Amino acid sequence: MSDMNQYMEAAEKALLHAYNRFPVVFDYGKGVYLYDTNGKEYLDFAAGIAVNALGYGDEAYTQALKEQVDKLLHTSNLFYTIPTIEAAEKLLAVSRMDRVFFTNSGTEAIEGALKAARKYSYTRYGSGRYEIIAMNHSFHGRSMGAVSVTGNTHYREPFEPLIGGVRFADFNDLESVKAAVTDKTCAILMETIQGEGGIYPAAPEFLQGVKALCEEKDILLILDEIQCGMGRTGDMFAWQGYGIKPDILTSAKALGCGVPVGAFLMTEKVAESSLAPGDHGTTYGGNPFIGAAVSAVLDIYEDRKILAHVKEVGAYLEARLDELVEKQDCLTARRGVGLMQGLVTTIKPGQVCSKALENGLVIISAGSDVLRIVPPLVIEEKHVDEMIDKLEHTFSAIIL
Repeated sequence: MSDMNQYMEAAEKALLHAYNRFPVVFDYGKGVYLYDTNGKEYLDFAAGIAVNALGYGDEAYTQALKEQVDKLLHTSNLFYTIPTIEAAEKLLAVSRMDRVFFTNSGTEAIEGALKAARKYSYTRYGSGRYEIIAMNHSFHGRSMGAVSVTGNTHYREPFEPLIGGVRFADFNDLESVKAAVTDKTCAILMETIQGEGGIYPAAPEFLQGVKALCEEKDILLILDEIQCGMGRTGDMFAWQGYGIKPDILTSAKALGCGVPVGAFLMTEKVAESSLAPGDHGTTYGGNPFIGAAVSAVLDIYEDRKILAHVKEVGAYLEARLDELVEKQDCLTARRGVGLMQGLVTTIKPGQVCSKALENGLVIISAGSDVLRIVPPLVIEEKHVDEMIDKLEHTFSAIIL
């Protein structure tokens, strides 16, 4: 094959049409830039949907993967391996949780969290206490369990009936959560910052109020930090800036910076009364290759002071985006924290993303009216300036 059109035509014939892909074939990446098969350069402010926190071609990260490939890829969870043990210890240290189960994806992390919550309640209270309260406009994944707790009818209706025992409340509305609680409630699930729903951070008083409610009634608080965690807000996990702690935490995306890995973590209290041998499992989850990747990511975060960098460059990004909102009539608001930002636009986000791609900028959408900006965490101020310039040219081209 010699050009991108041929590659795309081959893909459309071979792959299930489950995605509306952008018309580009990426060939390689370097730093915070992607390059297509024609050699065109793109500034990446999407990071593979908040995955590639270290950008592309990071030497320490890739070297760790290469070394592990030469040693051992997989053994199953019937045996111990050093990379997985080291990854678990490091992840627990930065998350302040007590136990971790590695999965293959964020969706599987949600599935495990739901099972752990229901098993905890079953162990302590017997059958009948199984309901999950989730949030409207949330997104937790594509499997049947994850879709069941996703508060968007667009994702739910084609696959009904879904798993039962799920109630929905309004994000940032404590009274609606209280109204949804019954004597059957075992857990409350939410994203600390709603991502797909439009980049909505939890209000401090809301999250703190939900945590107090959970403690009062021995309901488990499950925080989904698959997208907003792993340093994106300037804290390793977004909840760490709220003065509370979840009972169960889910992580994925930047946890592996490109390799397929997720995790659900819990406190010792939950672990003692939830999943036991035979209750849950995974063939690939947490194998030595994945363990090496997670371990390397966490080492790099610490060595390069990634969290401090995110706070610094995130403040600069927020300031430049606020200026852009003031300047552009088609933008009405900015929402977000650190390097997880959303711009509310009166132009269809898909149109903006497509035109931006033509201008050498990769951004994505969230919800029906939001441009999602989730770049690699290693961007610098000069990359923010370049992004703003490309976005301004994009708006000018659309409006004209």
